[in-house]
Amino acid sequence: MSQQTFAQDARAGRRLAERDCSACHEVRRGRPPGMKPGPSFSAVAQMVSTTELSISVFLQTSHQRMPNITLSRSEIRDLARYIVSLK
Repeated sequence: MSQQTFAQDARAGRRLAERDCSACHEVRRGRPPGMKPGPSFSAVAQMVSTTELSISVFLQTSHQRMPNITLSRSEIRDLARYIVSLK
């Protein structure tokens, strides 16, 4: 995968995050933390366990504290790449 492809996917993931995730998560780096129930995506990115694969698996499993959203494979890939890009 080229860096250009990764960057394009990450940009698409940022748009998806702003649309679908920002009600509960701070999705953009550099924004002050708010009173949102979910962790910021920057904090998730800094976790040692965070990889593109771990985010992809997480987004395909049910969670008690997070709504189950339906994403396509390409949306999952884009969102995972966006989060990883925040490292």
